[in-house]
Amino acid sequence: MRSIFWRILASFWLALALVAGLSLLLGRTLNQDSWILARHPVVKDLAERWTQVYERQGAARAQQFLEAVRREHRIDVQVFDDSGEPLLRGTTPRRIAALEGPRARGQHLPWRRLGTDYTSPQTGDTYLFLYRIPHTELAAWHRDSLLWPLSALGIALVVLTLFSLLLTLAISRPLNRLRSAVHDLGQTTYQQNSLAALAARKDEFGVLAGDFNRMGERLQGLINSQRQLLRDVSHELRSPLARLRIALALSERADDAERARLWPRLNQECDRLEALISEILALARLDSNPGASHAIDVAELLGRLRDDARLTAPEQEIRLEMEPGLTLLGWPDMLERAVDNLLRNALRFGPQGQPVEVRAERHQGRLVLSVRDHGPGVPDEHLGQLGEPFFRAPGQAAAGYGLGLAIARRAAERHGGQLLLANHPEGGFIATLDLPLA
Repeated sequence: MRSIFWRILASFWLALALVAGLSLLLGRTLNQDSWILARHPVVKDLAERWTQVYERQGAARAQQFLEAVRREHRIDVQVFDDSGEPLLRGTTPRRIAALEGPRARGQHLPWRRLGTDYTSPQTGDTYLFLYRIPHTELAAWHRDSLLWPLSALGIALVVLTLFSLLLTLAISRPLNRLRSAVHDLGQTTYQQNSLAALAARKDEFGVLAGDFNRMGERLQGLINSQRQLLRDVSHELRSPLARLRIALALSERADDAERARLWPRLNQECDRLEALISEILALARLDSNPGASHAIDVAELLGRLRDDARLTAPEQEIRLEMEPGLTLLGWPDMLERAVDNLLRNALRFGPQGQPVEVRAERHQGRLVLSVRDHGPGVPDEHLGQLGEPFFRAPGQAAAGYGLGLAIARRAAERHGGQLLLANHPEGGFIATLDLPLA
């Protein structure tokens, strides 16, 4: 992962190193003897000019040449041969002060000493030149020659500005995309592919965009499911309420005998309405905070559900096969409601004389709990819709509201697993809860 933290840190360190390096380079360059000897307008070609005068016009003319340089530029020059002997007479500090004029008498001028050698291309003789340049003259020359260093500093500032701009864009553009996605999510107009390009990045912004996509998808799914649930609840509640209203209207105009015949129907409709509301509340509770999880003994839970099912359907056989010692960490009431719904669906649609098979086993650290009946199954085109609230496959004559599988699926998801629904290859229908044991 290309961490944005390290990218920011590296950018700042690079900028600091660049500025510090240029500053050190500028300071050292301006103070180097070689820089002064190569760039100073008087010193850079003085050795060549003096050698030409000395070899062509003699020592006296060469001495006058150096004195003229001293008077005009206040630079004292001494010349030695290759054995170290002076070719011209030296200049004492008193003589130098006299040559500098009355304004400089009595003043102490600090000097910068520079030395270089020069080999004559005509005679092959080597001369050693010793320069003494006042610091005041060097400072004045530095001020006049700062164009190149200032240009280098300007380039450094431009580079730093570009680095800062690129870093700012690298941070601000993903943040603007995330802000836009948050706004769309708040307006319930969020599109799952709006952050697809950002989620493909390999840094923290990519991870954040991927997590935001999953969160947005989950929230959109919850919002859509809640909207659909409200529509389905209003539709499902309308039918028993309409039947209750009709039965009440008939009972108001009926005599005592007819009213006595209608009362059981009213009670039946009230029981249906109560059962429907109970199922809706059970489904809604699955989205709330279930509290702390507990260890669930799978064998004890399945045994209790089998005994309860035998009381309601004593004529049907329930075969229970499971590995010993299966323990699940979760919410007992939620899981019991889910398995109970699967078992009751199997008993409702399984033909008499055919057993309902319940199997629980451990597979790769997960609990695989399946409930199979030997009924007609479900058409393949409707398998994908099973588990949606209030959906019932066409052709079902058994009573129900289409909430049992929805409750089982939601319970499986709350446990970090899934509910798998399919037609068994050998006939019948099989519902499988695939849950993590840890």
